[in-house]
Amino acid sequence: MFINKIHHIAIICSDYEKSKNFYVNILGFKILNEIYRSERKSYKLDLEIAGEYQIELFSFPSPPERITSPEARGLRHLAFEVDNIEDFIKYLNKNNIIVESVKMDEITNKKYTFFRDPDNLPLEICEK
Repeated sequence: MFINKIHHIAIICSDYEKSKNFYVNILGFKILNEIYRSERKSYKLDLEIAGEYQIELFSFPSPPERITSPEARGLRHLAFEVDNIEDFIKYLNKNNIIVESVKMDEITNKKYTFFRDPDNLPLEICEK
């Protein structure tokens, strides 16, 4: 088995302050980091659940309703942690699953990439 655990869930919201209030004040998630990305006119709020980093809450100006685009309102993608990203990509490729090129997260300096489930929903793998 390659997957260790769910790494994080990314959500794009339509109203940042309302969603922030819901996740922080109503559900009780702890804020780890909040960044405003002026070039994207977007907030990124990192939230902790039960001692683990689990939710990324994003805002974008006027996000469209979810169709299939990864930048639409709602669940952005589901991410899984793996020990070795290249080994897992080989495994996916052997199973005829197309994987995007590997990228490096500019904040964590960890490797990640995306692939799609059978319904074309975006899934991410992140190297431990």
